[in-house]
Amino acid sequence: MQESEIVLRRLMAAWQAADTLELFEIFSPTAVYDDFPNQTTYRGPEEIVGYVTAVHAWASDVVVNVTGMHAGDSMAVAEWIFAGVQDRPIGDRVPVATGREVVLNGVTIIELERGRIVRAADYIDSAALVLQLGGTIELPGGRTITLDDVR
Repeated sequence: MQESEIVLRRLMAAWQAADTLELFEIFSPTAVYDDFPNQTTYRGPEEIVGYVTAVHAWASDVVVNVTGMHAGDSMAVAEWIFAGVQDRPIGDRVPVATGREVVLNGVTIIELERGRIVRAADYIDSAALVLQLGGTIELPGGRTITLDDVR
């Protein structure tokens, strides 16, 4: 197994466990983590730890299952499935606890230097999150999409 795959598997396990110590170990002091669905960039281990562990503020029973891994000398890509129960508010975005299970597919890409992550990026279909929490998506022209429309 390549070093990049090992480090990425450590990151995925840290996501599931909210393991802050592990996160500080695997990220470079100058690391950058892009959360593309929310158009946010986190800089440095402190901000990155906040991003990774934030899901545990609103979800219980968090599971991250890696379904595919592609690794090179200084980079790796993980395909994964996230599952959790939204039993607490998600900040101002979802101010109520729905009690609904959320299952999301995503991809995380990392770049390594000297065995530590210097850049990471997440790609997730955030529309699935909205729909699974009971929300709707209003499209131009008046059409509204619900979870039943995509099943």
